[in-house]
Parts: sequence; structure tokens; C-alpha cells
Amino acid sequence: MVSVPATLVEPAPAPERLPRHVAIIMDGNGRWARARGLPRVEGHRRGVEVVRRAVRYAGTRGIEVLTLFSFSSENWSRPEAEIQDLLNLLRFFIRRDLAELKQNGVRVRVIGERASLPEDIRELIALAEAETAENSALQLQVAFNYGARDEIVRAARRIAERVAAGEMRPQDISQDVFKAHLDTGGMPDPDLVIRTSGEKRISNFLLWQAAYAEFVFLPVLWPDFGDPDFEAALREFAGRERRFGGVVGE
Repeated sequence: MVSVPATLVEPAPAPERLPRHVAIIMDGNGRWARARGLPRVEGHRRGVEVVRRAVRYAGTRGIEVLTLFSFSSENWSRPEAEIQDLLNLLRFFIRRDLAELKQNGVRVRVIGERASLPEDIRELIALAEAETAENSALQLQVAFNYGARDEIVRAARRIAERVAAGEMRPQDISQDVFKAHLDTGGMPDPDLVIRTSGEKRISNFLLWQAAYAEFVFLPVLWPDFGDPDFEAALREFAGRERRFGGVVGE
């Protein structure tokens, strides 16, 4: 795991060297706002604008799946006003961008625990997923009210319920079966995980799925993340050898 400067100094990597699935921990909204003497919500609002650009750029680079970590299950401990701001921004994003996402062939999928979300947000999520279900240009996964440990527990619970109901036997449980019961079931694992803001930790994000992902940590705060930063991460990924536990050349 290394940090890389967000500068464009080399040609873009060839398509065959690009990741199929990019996951991004969008970090630094609060620090961006604080450095400018602004309320934290302004950082989050700027961050939503960057989400739009990142989705468009991923589409132009031929990325198949883009997963964005927008609200963790631990974020409920934040001040109530900030939580409401984040919920309102999700409402705003879906209502404003759904038509464009649909038109551009983007399929929307929201991962995370939904039962505790407000009813209108659950309805908006269901609408976005239904309206874009037939799209295939880019799969956009938004991790909202998401925590990887919680996801793993929920997957284990679903499997246990199936065993108890006689739908499967304990010996039928394999890695593939477990993977299918995760929120990301049916999606390829991330090849590349990007984290902005300079922090170097995974923060309970895609713990199972990122077992063999490459990590790139960028010093830029999320509201300042642009196409050159995205391209720098893709270029860093393209230059790495992925061995998946093996040895190069064997």
C-alpha cells in the first residue's frame, strides 16, 4: 500500500490494464470545509458534485463497476444535524440525477442495511434501482448505511436461516455461496480501492470483497478530487503486478 501524487505525467494505461471494479472511500469533506471556514455540510455538498464527475469519468474509462462509500453504519454517531444533511443529500442526488444516470446507461445499486432508514429514502432507493435495472454501461454501487462487519453478519444470518429451513446443508456452504449472500452478490470483487484525504485505513469497507484488491491512497480531499486524480490512481494500478498469492512467472 502506497500513496501516490495526483499528477499526470504518463500516457493513460491501456484498457486491458484497467480495473473492472473500482471502489472509493470518499474521505475529507469535513476537513475541506473546515479549512475554508465553512460548515461541514458545505463539504458534503461539494462532495456530491464530485460524485457526479467521478461517475462520468468512470464511464469514459470503461470501468464496469464503481462503488462509492458515502455513509457508514458508524456515521449515526455524528451530530443529528449532520446526519440529516447527509440523508437530504442522498434524497437530492437521487431526485436530481436519476434521469441522467438512466439515460447514460448507469445501473444504480445501493448496498447496506436499509431497515433503519427513513421510509421515503427506502422508496427512493427502490425507485432508482428499478428505473435503472436494465442498464449495463456502468454499475454504480452506493454504500449507504453500510459497514462490512455488519454485512458479513447479515450474510451469515441469511445462510443460517436457509439451513434452519432445510433449504441447504451446512456442508453446502462455500466461499462462493457466502459471497452470493453478501450485499454485493453477483458483482465482481473490487480490483482497486482508492481512499482520498491521505488516510491509510480501510474503515470497515468491503472487508470480504477487497481481500486481493490493490490500494491507492491519495492526499487530495474528496471535494478536490478530479479526473487527473482518478487517472493517477488508474495508472498506479496498471503498473502493479497482481499475484493473488502466487509467484510472478509461475
